Amino acid sequence: MRILKYIFLLILLSFVALSIFIATQKGDFSVEKSKIINAPKATVFNYVNDYQNWADFGSWVIEDPEMTMQFPQKTIGKGASYSWKGNDGEGSMETLYAKENDSISQKMDFNGTNSSVYWNFKDTIGGTKVTWKSEGKMSFLFKIYTALNGGVDKIIGTMYEKSLINLDKALDYEINTFSIKVDGLIKKPQLFYLSQTFTSEIGKVNKNFKIVIPKIIAFCEQNDIPVNGKPFIIYHTFDQVKQLTKISICIPIKNEIFISSGSDITSGKLDAFDAVKATVTGDVSHTTKGYDKAVEFLNKNQLTPEPTISHIEIYTTNKEEVKNPSKWVTEIYVPFVPKVEPAKTYYQAPVNNSTEETTPTSTNSVEPIKINKPTVKNTEPKKAPVLKQKEEEQSEF
Repeated sequence: MRILKYIFLLILLSFVALSIFIATQKGDFSVEKSKIINAPKATVFNYVNDYQNWADFGSWVIEDPEMTMQFPQKTIGKGASYSWKGNDGEGSMETLYAKENDSISQKMDFNGTNSSVYWNFKDTIGGTKVTWKSEGKMSFLFKIYTALNGGVDKIIGTMYEKSLINLDKALDYEINTFSIKVDGLIKKPQLFYLSQTFTSEIGKVNKNFKIVIPKIIAFCEQNDIPVNGKPFIIYHTFDQVKQLTKISICIPIKNEIFISSGSDITSGKLDAFDAVKATVTGDVSHTTKGYDKAVEFLNKNQLTPEPTISHIEIYTTNKEEVKNPSKWVTEIYVPFVPKVEPAKTYYQAPVNNSTEETTPTSTNSVEPIKINKPTVKNTEPKKAPVLKQKEEEQSEF
């Protein structure tokens, strides 16, 4: 019995000693990992800048299938955030700063440990060099966890390395795998919609789309306006030289409505139109290539583009329905002015009451109409032949 007491006391003393040792260790940590991603810098930045993509490359999410993630309305850029709960605990993250195609600054809270997270994106040979850094102060529980699992660099560093490999795979295959089909000439029916219109850089259209669409959907829900189809973008102008476009980001609705002036959301009607249709299967970064193919078809068939609208993109299948960007579907419509067939002219002979033949003066190839003369019959009664013998008899009187 006394031996058991000694063993218990020894274990207790060891635990206390370990606790004191852990508590006296420096709680500050800094972990940094880098990798070259086979994708353009803008593509990588936009992908990382949207928290909804983190489930596709975050190793902690992939390795914990029971993890749940909560996304607020804003998931892109400054002020964006998300939170999660998993087998190892729960945490949250918020974006403090985002410089376009350059860097992102974030803060994270995981099981009481606060840290600052930094992303840096640089063009390099072979793609984009992505540097992912985290620094902060560990809580007591996190110190114990890291001490028992090989240290903070092994835990966070390994997680970052795996995630960067996943990021490269996601962007290399999912972003760069696409196909384009030119479907030909179609006629689109009339459509009513709610929209927000502004001028944007072409490279920022997808980012603006992700920001505006939730606003319009929320407006529809607040005002009991039924949505009638997939979201789409009307490109009023599309200047690929200056990389500027005037767009209307739209949600289709069932009936035409009128919104009072002063609202940044407006209502509109798209009349029925003829268009060249092209279908892009893949990430939305390839829609410009689909537009170019549709324009090429339009020019080949000598069709005149509609002057008021450059083209329309309808997001038939998107991230809300399928996670893999390689399976997203975008329909592109380039409106054109329908060809008007010239009216056919037919020759009509002039009216002439005379009984003589008439010859048309027109050089038209239609054969002249022949009018036949009527046969005039002599209606005067025929005289009976006079017999010579009778004349002689009459001469006697």
